Amino acid sequence: MTQKFFRRSNVVALIVAGAFFMEYIDSTVIATALPLMAKTFRINPVALSIGLTAYLLTLAVFIPVSSWIADRFGTRTVFTAAMSVFTVASVLCGLCNGVGEFAAARVLQGIGGAMMVPVGRFVVLRTTEKKDLINAMALLTWPALAAPILGPPLGGFICTYWSWRWIFLLNVPLGLLGILAALRLMPNLQSEERRPFDPVGFLLTGTALACVMYGLDRVGNDTGIWNLPAVLLVIGLFFGAASIRHLRRHPTPVIDLWPICVPTFAATTWGGSLFRITISAAPFLVPLMLQVGFGMSALASGGLTLWIFIGNLGMKVVTTPILRRFGFRTTLVANGLATALSIWACSFLLPTTPTGVLAAVLCFGGLCRSMQFTAISTLSYADIPSERMNGASSFGSLIQQMSTGMGVAAGALALHLAMAFHRHGGEPVTADFHLAFGLLAVLALLGLISFLRLAPSAGSDVSGHRPGRRRGGQPAE
Repeated sequence: MTQKFFRRSNVVALIVAGAFFMEYIDSTVIATALPLMAKTFRINPVALSIGLTAYLLTLAVFIPVSSWIADRFGTRTVFTAAMSVFTVASVLCGLCNGVGEFAAARVLQGIGGAMMVPVGRFVVLRTTEKKDLINAMALLTWPALAAPILGPPLGGFICTYWSWRWIFLLNVPLGLLGILAALRLMPNLQSEERRPFDPVGFLLTGTALACVMYGLDRVGNDTGIWNLPAVLLVIGLFFGAASIRHLRRHPTPVIDLWPICVPTFAATTWGGSLFRITISAAPFLVPLMLQVGFGMSALASGGLTLWIFIGNLGMKVVTTPILRRFGFRTTLVANGLATALSIWACSFLLPTTPTGVLAAVLCFGGLCRSMQFTAISTLSYADIPSERMNGASSFGSLIQQMSTGMGVAAGALALHLAMAFHRHGGEPVTADFHLAFGLLAVLALLGLISFLRLAPSAGSDVSGHRPGRRRGGQPAE
């Protein structure tokens, strides 16, 4: 069992997962440090939000070109260079003394992250046999699930007992360890065909994605000004339509849209995006409800939200057996219903609810989130041929980044709609959170439509599940 776990493909997956965790945790702990950073810089904390926005926009602009760069220079070269850039940028963030320096360092971090995530995922997909893909993708999904839960309390601890600068400087040993491991163990996959760069596609998609992500970021920041987000979203949709028209016609587009023609990839793109939005909204709404709605301290709220992470870990050991027994379609539909139920259950929580019940509901939600996230991430690439995997990884990373980024905006929008429905301003109350969770549960249910359309045998080469039975009632192998 130990030898099987430490086969090369799993070791490469662990290296990539470590890089993902460094990137995701950095994005979540930084919010906790902003007030202390503002004191150091002697500015308003709101002004530092440019650092968060700059990073988000850089990811949106540069993820599409990761496929072309990896094909040109090789995966190990690009992955280690990206980790190096991210690590150096982390040092610069920790040493900066002004908002301009901070924004520039965050842009540099974004360039590293934009290359690191899709290229790392591509290496795992290419070096892992289909029968082992579920385990590999389970390793890659835990950083995205764990970081939003662990980030805020970790950031609070570092800022309380050390300095906000250590939030960034702690990336240095992680980055150096990851770089050394990648140089030693990661293959340098490279395309023999040198496809030309698509500058027009890069400009169109970059403009579209930047406008959409910045517009959604403004919605999630609750500035009270809705004109700017609306204009940005309209501009983003216009350039998005223009970029799709261009990408379909260009012989070597910066984003390969071909994977959307694969039924399993399409289902996980449309339905999976809705689930990622609702799943990503939970770490935003739950602590807010516990602190603002229930009047809990930040420490008590953080302790309870850790139960989501415990649920995430608890599901990892049974993910593969469940998918092998029931297949992707049945699992995604049944667990999707359970995910919607776990979100809806938050609509019944009250300040008087016993702590044990609160913990059980959050742990159940963590179990469902982990199962759905892993199943969606694995099925996305189950039917993608190896020669198309690099472009699919870049496209999939872009979709995941977009939908995850929409989570906070969706949670904030649901809360605004609930407050408007109850006709009151000021801080949200418990009833507002209840209605917001109900709206998100409906959104999660809509994601089931794509999975219901899947064939019962979808992804069977990866899951090992064979629907149907032989004569005599024996299950098919």
